[in-house]
Amino acid sequence: MSELARIIPSSYSKWVDNFRKKNLIDKEGLKENVKIHIISTFYLIPDGKNKKLGEKLFKLFDRYIQKNKIEFDLIHAHFIWPQGYVAAKLGKKYNRQVIITAHGHDVYDLPFRNYEWLNIVHQTLKSVSKIITVSNSNLRIIKNKLGIDPMKVEVIPNGFSKNYIQIENKIFLRRKLNLPTEGKKILLNVAALVPIKGHKYLIEAMNIISKKRDDVICIIIGDGPMRSCLQKKIKENSLEEKVILLGFKPHDEIPLWMDSADLFVLPSLNEGNPTVMFEALGVGLPFVGTAVGGVPEIITSKDYGLLCKPADSEDLAEKILIALEKEWDREKIRKYAERFTWENIAMQVVRVYEGVLKGR
Repeated sequence: MSELARIIPSSYSKWVDNFRKKNLIDKEGLKENVKIHIISTFYLIPDGKNKKLGEKLFKLFDRYIQKNKIEFDLIHAHFIWPQGYVAAKLGKKYNRQVIITAHGHDVYDLPFRNYEWLNIVHQTLKSVSKIITVSNSNLRIIKNKLGIDPMKVEVIPNGFSKNYIQIENKIFLRRKLNLPTEGKKILLNVAALVPIKGHKYLIEAMNIISKKRDDVICIIIGDGPMRSCLQKKIKENSLEEKVILLGFKPHDEIPLWMDSADLFVLPSLNEGNPTVMFEALGVGLPFVGTAVGGVPEIITSKDYGLLCKPADSEDLAEKILIALEKEWDREKIRKYAERFTWENIAMQVVRVYEGVLKGR
């Protein structure tokens, strides 16, 4: 949302309510008429356990809107639950148009946990003016499994920021990041350490790869509840020098790691349309990942990356080995990625805003 707020024309940006922790809000480059309201002190994330959260947040936001006399024409919420649920109720109370962007787990996972969740998601999507979703894979679920009219759904992929100025000297970068400067191929993964991101299969793939090549290192950036389990798996396979869990890194450092790598690997078991994939392509980094969610809609050519089956460490290892031998045209990858910059994505969002406000 903060990326879109920089780019979307000012007439649509009078009120940008970004409910995130203050230290996670990047205000640099925002237009003067963009106002960010931080409500409460918690970080609002999709919660698939607490069904009372939606009502609590609706009351909280409703009180805040009334107290601060906020005027608005349109509500745009990201994720169906709880943000979309809250937006739908606010839209009904204030008689305003509502758009929900459905991203990933809120489409392919949450509705199918039980009938109650299915009903919450269905009723929320049914009640809003327009739905944006990040992939055709999501669209098929919304249409065929959630019973929503596809005419009210727009597919707009995620994107990436072009603010990063690339450093072409890989040796300099690797030295700066304390990485081997010569004789090593570096795989990079950036993802939360949670089961759905498939790190288990990446470690298993590295075990296969290490028996065929001695020059491959895998760097994993991210943190999460699977960390100790993954560390144990790395140790069991004697991969301590081959697979390195770096933990959390600030987002503005990620492009440096991408520029220093040879391949980006994402072995997810499911996805919406991962932003990190676009960021990798944006610096010309070849992509190897699973053919899940919206990923095959972006990796449409072997010029940009290679796809493998999910939960298949042997197939993943095979594709990584092939990719390591391939001569990649990184400039071609960069040029392809330009269509997914936030500037281009924002213009697609603006067209949805215009259509909704005009009643189309």
